[in-house]
Amino acid sequence: MASTCEVRSLKWVMAIFLMALVGGARAVSICNIDSAQLNECRPAVTGNSPKPPTKKCCDVVHQANLPCLCNYKSAFPAFGINPALAMALPKKCGMNTPRECHVV
Repeated sequence: MASTCEVRSLKWVMAIFLMALVGGARAVSICNIDSAQLNECRPAVTGNSPKPPTKKCCDVVHQANLPCLCNYKSAFPAFGINPALAMALPKKCGMNTPRECHVV
């Protein structure tokens, strides 16, 4: 079971992602990337027929602190992001997939 601190942290991250995706908020840095940069990968992690990640998306993935970002994978569905597709991005971008990014 998640601790109170983990639940509170997850709620803050979800709020940050929601503000960034709505577009009215300024970019917020999380896990070494600006929340606004997350939209570069949106076509690769949403929908029934996702597109391959673009070079810009892979640039974002390369600069991100993946173990940090992957710790929030349980929140992704709330933003229309398929966790399995998101966790596959490192490999699709030529990187090793961190342990935290494996979908169980």
